[in-house]
Amino acid sequence: MRFLLVVFAGCGFVCSSAFALEMPARKPGLWQLRIEFAGRKLPAQVVKQCIDAASDKLMNSSYTGGVSCSKQDVSHSGATMTIDTVCRSGPATNTSHVVVNGSFDSGYTMDVTSTRTGGPPVPGLPAGGAMHTTITAKWLGPCAAGMRPGDMIMANGMKMNMLDMQKRMPHKP
Repeated sequence: MRFLLVVFAGCGFVCSSAFALEMPARKPGLWQLRIEFAGRKLPAQVVKQCIDAASDKLMNSSYTGGVSCSKQDVSHSGATMTIDTVCRSGPATNTSHVVVNGSFDSGYTMDVTSTRTGGPPVPGLPAGGAMHTTITAKWLGPCAAGMRPGDMIMANGMKMNMLDMQKRMPHKP
């Protein structure tokens, strides 16, 4: 479980600047995400997510809590979206360059180069260094029987519902 928290902390902070913007909606159904951390001692993680329009929007916005961005530049060229951001979360600043290629209906790749400065160390993240994360997402079809929007199945088979987890998190005034 601790390993999964490190993976989500890493992805959450790395991806927060990209999700601080309105990302295009993904096609409802079952998505497989392969998360690779370049130059790190973490193995690639494969996660399956069941989404509908409402859960996709909520799950994307859940990464942005407490994030304030002073720069959010987005450009589009065909099926490629480039995002450059500078965002603060508490005492930490995250500078990211994100390139998204593909379709939010069938599959896309998100390459994130990110540098985190300031703030306390985060377990599993390099101190003050650049990080490169690649997320490869593929639409698999309708959600599997027994899955509901917000469900995630980890590589180890553990199932959790991100929407239920979000409801249990304390809300800041």
